[in-house]
Amino acid sequence: MMEYKNILVMVDPSKQEQPSLARAAFLARSYGAKISLFLCIYDLSYEMTSMLSQDEREAMRSGVVEQQRQWLLELAAQYDDLTIETTVSWFNRPFEAAIKHVQQHQIDLLVKSTHKHDKLKSVIFTPTDWHLLRKSPCDVLLVKEHDWPEDGQIVTAINAVSEDEDHIYLNQKVMQHATDLGKVINGNVKVVNSFPGTPVNIAIEIPEFNTQEYNSSVYKHHLQATEQLAQQYDLATSCCIIKEGLAEDVIPEVAKELDAELVIIGTIGRTGLSAAFIGNTAEHIIDQIDCDLLAIKPDGFVSPVQSD
Repeated sequence: MMEYKNILVMVDPSKQEQPSLARAAFLARSYGAKISLFLCIYDLSYEMTSMLSQDEREAMRSGVVEQQRQWLLELAAQYDDLTIETTVSWFNRPFEAAIKHVQQHQIDLLVKSTHKHDKLKSVIFTPTDWHLLRKSPCDVLLVKEHDWPEDGQIVTAINAVSEDEDHIYLNQKVMQHATDLGKVINGNVKVVNSFPGTPVNIAIEIPEFNTQEYNSSVYKHHLQATEQLAQQYDLATSCCIIKEGLAEDVIPEVAKELDAELVIIGTIGRTGLSAAFIGNTAEHIIDQIDCDLLAIKPDGFVSPVQSD
């Protein structure tokens, strides 16, 4: 059974309400976990104030950090039934500070509230959410302002026909998380698998090619593989949803149709230029779904961020 024992919550300094903390508190009560409240702040003006001495600048920074620490303690006090630690970091890259905290404190799950991203800015300046999805060594839960009611819908995205061993194992890990969380929140797990349609050039170059028969055959292949995987986790075949199209299109479409509370997907954590220009399915869908996204990392994933 999947269990989260150490949960890190990245606090949004621009908001008084913290949906990520509320979600983490629910999970902490369910799993008997402890929570670390983490806030990363940085103001370049405190580094560049030439009229002040180094000691004076340090004193100003310390005052700001202490003020924010008191705010975190106030947030933690609202959940006096839970064990909550607080950390304030002065650093100019929040995602890097958070990942180093994850590495140093054996965090199982990183929880963060997320917001809409400007499309152009997402290409040029990668948002913190994208960095976390790519580089966090632990699972990442991106929280939106959408409740987790009982009997809610959990959309589990897989690639059931993959023959790659790492991908097969990641499918199993995603399914295990989905079924375990389904029991915790008393939700309905739906297994979604997309498949590509017939390439247009085949129909043009080979007129006698039967596209309808080909699509039907591919659909049945994906359906059978998905149902077999679902049955391994005691899910009925009626929970399986197979649709033609790209995963980044199909998953948000199904999530909207079901009014899902949570989408669970595995991520390989692609980095570098391939991530900038290709991205991961999880990254493509975060701005298209109006619910939480849980990104599952494969075992053995090594973050490109080095711990101090």
